[in-house]
Amino acid sequence: MQFFNELSKKDFIKEGIIYKKKITDITTKKVTDFYKVAPFPNYKLNDNKATILEKGDRNFLSFEFKKFIGYKKNILEVGCGTGQMSSYFAIGTNNYVVGFDPTIESLKLASDFVEKNNIDNVEFINADIFDDVLKKDFFDFIWCNGVLHHTKDPYGAFEITVKSLKKEGFILLGLYNKIGRIRTIIRRYIYKIFGKFFLMLFDPTLRNLKKSKEEQLAWIRDQYTHPVESLHTIDQVLNWFKKNNIEFINSIPPSDFELNELENVFEKRSIGNKFSRLLNQIFMTFGSLGSDGGLFIVIGKKNNF
Repeated sequence: MQFFNELSKKDFIKEGIIYKKKITDITTKKVTDFYKVAPFPNYKLNDNKATILEKGDRNFLSFEFKKFIGYKKNILEVGCGTGQMSSYFAIGTNNYVVGFDPTIESLKLASDFVEKNNIDNVEFINADIFDDVLKKDFFDFIWCNGVLHHTKDPYGAFEITVKSLKKEGFILLGLYNKIGRIRTIIRRYIYKIFGKFFLMLFDPTLRNLKKSKEEQLAWIRDQYTHPVESLHTIDQVLNWFKKNNIEFINSIPPSDFELNELENVFEKRSIGNKFSRLLNQIFMTFGSLGSDGGLFIVIGKKNNF
């Protein structure tokens, strides 16, 4: 529990989960109530260390992130849900991983999995990010992918999150793109008319990657019926970085016109200009990222001054 500002008298630990404060915020409760029905991304019945490693290794970003982390590092996953990514970052390493999420039903699945599979270097905390419970300058790496656009104040949540990042630490931030998510938004409205059959034809992620009924339900709910969602741009995130002393490292889609955008993703890259950033975000609607809900990634490093 070294990652807390301090423990209050109301904090307690039960079944491997650290409970900070009762969730009272209206927007956060709306989100937690939503995920109670179908925790995301959920597990298959046969999931174990090997299957989690296999899934993580197949995901370019998680594989590169874990490889870049190295060893003996403190890692925070914001919005860990059912904890697969937190477990993936912990398995086979001596890193210390903290999974943070406001939905207790999701964390119970995460805690049960790590206990069953003897993963002892990951802990889960049940709290609202706006409670600001994490110690400043503690984590070497923060993974915050597909989370802040489901909060009442994405920038406020980002500002709180990066306080816990060490100097020279890295953050990977993933948000729904204002342009790149157009295809998903169109599919959302058609889904209301034609249902799941339409999505199986036109959503490649659902069709190719979500095999079980549980995974399919979780994906459909997360992408097409979520009660809280905001859209963002790379330039908006760059402004967030500037306000919080975070140096731009890289982005997907890229911010410049160089090729090989998926190579050496954690190496410093040109920030490009407004035109290059806008054009690459427009290309998202035609490229592979558009099939994954229009999620864009920006990686930053906390400056040492």
